[in-house]
Amino acid sequence: MIRISPSILTADFAHLGDALKRLEDAGVEMIHVDVMDGVFVPNISIGIPVCRSIHAATRLPLDVHLMIVQPQKYIEQFAATAERVTIHYESECDVRATLRQIRAAGALAAVSIKPATPAEAVFDLLEEADMVLVMSVEPGFGGQSYIPTATEKIAALRREIDRRGLKTEIEVDGGINEATAPLAAAAGVDILVAGSALFNAPDMSEAVRALRAAAAR
Repeated sequence: MIRISPSILTADFAHLGDALKRLEDAGVEMIHVDVMDGVFVPNISIGIPVCRSIHAATRLPLDVHLMIVQPQKYIEQFAATAERVTIHYESECDVRATLRQIRAAGALAAVSIKPATPAEAVFDLLEEADMVLVMSVEPGFGGQSYIPTATEKIAALRREIDRRGLKTEIEVDGGINEATAPLAAAAGVDILVAGSALFNAPDMSEAVRALRAAAAR
């Protein structure tokens, strides 16, 4: 079954605790936390102290996405609060070594690719990665529209993962809603990151149910 990882980037941060409770009640599997440094992407979001607070406020595991220039400097701090930590293929680090660093710190290790980066760029990292995150928008801001080329990237990754008999999961982030979830699901995605489609809905639980139903079409 496809899992849902709601992005808190579009949540009301003044009422984040309430948002986390609504997500728990809606039955989602994890919480997606976007960490931005204002350099790797043109936005600044949250950091280690907020991740610690979120971790303490919810029973759901954290799916932490590091959109920062040098993630290797902060792995241990984020891994202490997260079930999985994602770094970018395009960041300024030895990606293979940093994935190993994440695992050594006790978290699942994931690598993300921006829209301009082909799926094939991370094929040689699949044995090192527990998950590949395909960005279906330019990272940095919520509320953007799904870039259609992400669908074929997901399909290419699914073919290669299955060909090798690996257990590497695929996650997609950006513009996920009832219209785009079926595209990603049909291509072979395992985890949907959704923000606006959930947090802007009048009923969070109903929005989660609708997204699951759409992905199952």
